Amino acid sequence: MGQQWTDSFEEFPEENAANYVNGRFDPMAAQARRASQRKLAEVQARLQAEARTIAQRHRPQRAAGK
Repeated sequence: MGQQWTDSFEEFPEENAANYVNGRFDPMAAQARRASQRKLAEVQARLQAEARTIAQRHRPQRAAGK
């Protein structure tokens, strides 16, 4: 009885919705898709950081007396 609900995914991987790609059970393709999405998210985060840095450099300076 002391079994966690996530343990059933190890015993029955077809029960895990994350192992389906386009409605078909394909754990290898699902793993590849997750890796691709993770890499894309990392690249997007770096690009956003670079865009923020560039925007900060080109921000108009405020006049000291205003």
